[in-house]
Amino acid sequence: MKQRLLKCLHIDFVDAPVHRFRSNTDMLVMIALLSAVAAILQSMGGFLPGIGYAISPFSTAAIFLANWLFPKRGILAYLLTIVLLWIIQPSELVVFPFTTGILGVVLGLSMHFLKNRLIIVFLSGAGLTMGIQFVLSVLRFPLLGPVAETSFSFRVFVYIFIFSIVYSWIWLEASLFFMKKYIRRKK
Repeated sequence: MKQRLLKCLHIDFVDAPVHRFRSNTDMLVMIALLSAVAAILQSMGGFLPGIGYAISPFSTAAIFLANWLFPKRGILAYLLTIVLLWIIQPSELVVFPFTTGILGVVLGLSMHFLKNRLIIVFLSGAGLTMGIQFVLSVLRFPLLGPVAETSFSFRVFVYIFIFSIVYSWIWLEASLFFMKKYIRRKK
């Protein structure tokens, strides 16, 4: 029973296919492309009110992919996306760096270096929780609207942490699902 549980928690196929990129130029072009995709997806909330807010969380996928494929240069995609958002949609600069962006960075790097689902979900959830709490408590921006006050509340912190863990777990499982499909297609 214990062996089955440990096998379920272990990820054994997460090796990123970095060898497919022949030069530094190829990597930088891919990072720039993923950054542009992330910036466009994140800015959809401002360009298409309503449906755009459902599209903007998918910017996490582009940042995740950049950090998973290129762990040494993936943070460059995160920073470049922030610069692009500063040009395209400055109102998203409060949201992206501390929520969807940081989730993509932590999820991508932890999936590249770690092999345990629980640790990956916990680190990603902790990063997202800290980012949301920073926006709420330090910047005093009502990120969650009237649901959560901008002053620190332990009850709100626990709810945010639980949400972040579940949200990170969903992103991890979705990433693993699509990576399995991608790897099977390449074989």
